[in-house]
Amino acid sequence: MRIEVTPADVAASRYAISPLGEAVWALRVHAGQHSVPGLAPWVARTRPTFERLRRERPAVGALLALLRRGGYNADFIHPAPDGNPRDFAEEIAVVRATPLAQARSELARNLAGHGNPPAYARRIYDSPDVVDQMADAIEAAWVSLVQPDWPRLRAVLERDLVHRAGRLLAYGWGAAVADLDPRLRWVSDGALGAIEVADRDPRSYSLDGRGLLFIPTVFGMMINYVEPPWPFAIVYRASGVAELLGPPDPDRPADALDRLVGRSRAAVLRALALPATTSQLVAQLGMSLGGVGDHLAVLRDAGLITRVRSGRSVRYRRTPLGDTLAED
Repeated sequence: MRIEVTPADVAASRYAISPLGEAVWALRVHAGQHSVPGLAPWVARTRPTFERLRRERPAVGALLALLRRGGYNADFIHPAPDGNPRDFAEEIAVVRATPLAQARSELARNLAGHGNPPAYARRIYDSPDVVDQMADAIEAAWVSLVQPDWPRLRAVLERDLVHRAGRLLAYGWGAAVADLDPRLRWVSDGALGAIEVADRDPRSYSLDGRGLLFIPTVFGMMINYVEPPWPFAIVYRASGVAELLGPPDPDRPADALDRLVGRSRAAVLRALALPATTSQLVAQLGMSLGGVGDHLAVLRDAGLITRVRSGRSVRYRRTPLGDTLAED
């Protein structure tokens, strides 16, 4: 697949975070529908909660029985974002407002050629309140699996967006998509160019000045959207996900970096895979403001990080020496 872009598409590109999407993806991670490197501790910690959801809410199983990789998934379950900031309450309200006729049409398309879902799931799909049951399942996943960690998750996602937007504006499309996913590559042709995606779709699409919507995810995987109702969009795995669960487990054997600078200080250094503010590091790592500040001061004095002012914010980033030490 080719997504053709022009210089005008830089200014028109947007960035979005989808709390609802993270809730659906979190269910899929637990169901084994895909895996995300670095999330094994989170999966182990939240596994009992997921199993309880499956037992107590049949609609969770019905939702998971719908979702598939490489095929159509009902759009009403995850409404297309428009690039404007939305919280979970706003997104789930859109789901609940789906007309029943639209939901039934999308479910029928979703289920076509999709095997034979369990009988209990079929009863839910055929019920007159199927929209509310699907919404209730997503909301339960949000409340139980995602919301408790949302401050840290959001810090990772927001930091990645700032980084991605900066690379696009400063260096252009090649820099913006270079490390999104191994299946993506930028092909330059003077003022024009294209994002090539290694998938089964051989067609070419043109943004025509509409820009591209970038959507980072913690629990999801790379997906590109080129058909309505979605705008042209790329969902990609955010950087820094492996460090979102806070300081290292005290029972984990110390590695070389832990022994050199201490566990907590090593966690701060690793978390700076992308530039971050002090408050973002506090939210991401679950440390105190004073503790993070002290670690940043020591790392800066040692030449492992530097600080850069961006508007009213001060962001910290690793130096080349810090990058070398933090590498696995």
